[in-house]
Formats: sequence, C-alpha cells, structure tokens
Amino acid sequence: MIFAVGEVLIDFIAKEEGPLKNVKTFEKHAGGAPANVVVGLARLGTPSALISKVGADPFGEFLVEKLKKEGVNTDYIKFDREKHTGVVFVQLIGAKPEFILYDGVAYFNLKIEDIDFSFLEKASLLHFGSVLFAREPSRSTVFEVLKKAKGKIPISYDVNIRLDLWRGREEEMLMDIQEGLRFANIIKIGDGELEFLKKRGIDIETFDFELLAITKGEKGSEIIHRDIKIEVPAHKVKPVDTTGAGDAFMAALLSSLWYMNKLDNLEFTREELLKMGRFANLVAALSTLKRGAWSIPRIEELKKYKEAKDVINEIKSLP
Repeated sequence: MIFAVGEVLIDFIAKEEGPLKNVKTFEKHAGGAPANVVVGLARLGTPSALISKVGADPFGEFLVEKLKKEGVNTDYIKFDREKHTGVVFVQLIGAKPEFILYDGVAYFNLKIEDIDFSFLEKASLLHFGSVLFAREPSRSTVFEVLKKAKGKIPISYDVNIRLDLWRGREEEMLMDIQEGLRFANIIKIGDGELEFLKKRGIDIETFDFELLAITKGEKGSEIIHRDIKIEVPAHKVKPVDTTGAGDAFMAALLSSLWYMNKLDNLEFTREELLKMGRFANLVAALSTLKRGAWSIPRIEELKKYKEAKDVINEIKSLP
C-alpha cells in the first residue's frame, strides 16, 4: 500500500473565469495535493491511504466520505475539534489555476500524537509535499514521520511550492524544501518551481535521489535516473481545468512503479523510464478534461483510449 501524508481540503473553484473579486459563484470540489495523489492511485488500481487531519465539521465529514468512496484507506485521518477543515479558493484563467489558501486549519494542526506509526508495517512507499512545512505543529510532525520512514521504505516528494503560505519567510521555506529533498528517493517538480529554486542556488540534481521527474505542462516531462535522462512528449489535449494535473502525473508515476514491482528496487532501464513517463503524461493530460482536482481517469476510462491501452499494456496488464 502507498501512503501519503499531507493536506486534504475543499477547493472552491470559480465558475466564471477571471479575478476572484468579480466571481459570484463557486463549485465545491475535494482537493489537496497528497489527497489528489492517493485518489489517483486508487483509481488506477493501486492500494493507497492518507495520513491527515480534517475538522470535526461538515466539510471534514464530506472529505472522509469522498475518500472512502474512492477506495482510499482513511483509518489514518484524524478529526480535529480545535480547527476547521481547510479550504482553498481557486480562480481559473485560461484553464490554469491560481490559489488563495487559508491559514489556521486542521491539516496544519497535525500533531505527532495523531500519527499511528504502525502504518510503516503496511506501507510500500510514503509520499509527501511541501505545504505542511509552512506551519507548526504540522512541520515538525511531517519531519518526524520522514525520519522514521527513511531507510525502511522509499519516500517520494512533490516539491509543490505555495509562496502565499510563506510570505516574508522565503529563507525558511528554502531550508525546509532542502531538508525535504534529503529524505526523498523519488522527486517530482514542475519546471517553473525548478527554475525558481535554481535562481536561489538550489540545484535539485545535486541531491541523492533515485528518480527525478520534471513536469513541463504542454511540453511533456523529463525523467532522470542516475546518468539516464529522457524527454517524454506530452499527450495533446484541450484542457478544461489543469488543477491537480501534476498530482495525476505523480499518481500515475507511483502506480507504474507499483505495477512494475519496482518499489523494492529503484533501478531502471531507459525503456522502463520511457514507459513510466508516457503513462504519467497520458494520465495527467486526460485529467485536465474535467473540472476539479479529482479528475484523474479510472482504469475503465483509460481503456477507452487506444493510446492508453498501448501504454497500459507496456507497463502491465492492469485489473
């Protein structure tokens, strides 16, 4: 089973395109990068679980029920009576999302006593992102989870930078991102985020990783393993909403590792990297055809596409 630790929240997505100050109506969707990944894994037939915290409120109940319906294990999600469930307002401009995140919410209140470390006995991999680093006690909790997991199971990291959460604290953010990179065997980062870090003297490729995936939107992706670097072209679609596309890519990448039985041995040939990259690009592209972050296609939907069938068959005969 693949576990993720991090935020699950409500995305209020603007129904009209344009600045938030002019928007009158919003659609409620489930979201949060780590939650998006575990839902994607479940839809691709890979067992998954989320470690998180929601408020003891209607939104928290909604999210846990939605995760259960998706087939995600929710045994490690706690209900918080101190803080409300996290919410984010999303504006879409040309199908590209911009976010306003709110502070003082349940997932930032994830404490070490909320963690059932027996999950390490069931986990094949642990996935995390950067958002929970922005506040305490969630920051200390996630780093403690990473310390206990390091060396026992592979760890994957999506370097999803949310500058709005770090206003006036950029140096602190950069230190935490670098610390997170030291724990990771598998790293996913967008090309914009990669450039942002390079300008600040942080070169991802100098860290000790087994697999690095750089997503480039309509330009596809780059996959790096040791001295092997490959460029994987994007699957061309007309996007409706790109919210969660990077998480869909991450879910497909991890799912391909699961099906290829690679989680115990992160060694790859060039051909294997190409297969994984093609599959991840395809799933990410198809996820942009629907609104909301939980738009990753299910296996049944993927099999409707000839190109998808070809990629799936290259990895393994999926259920």
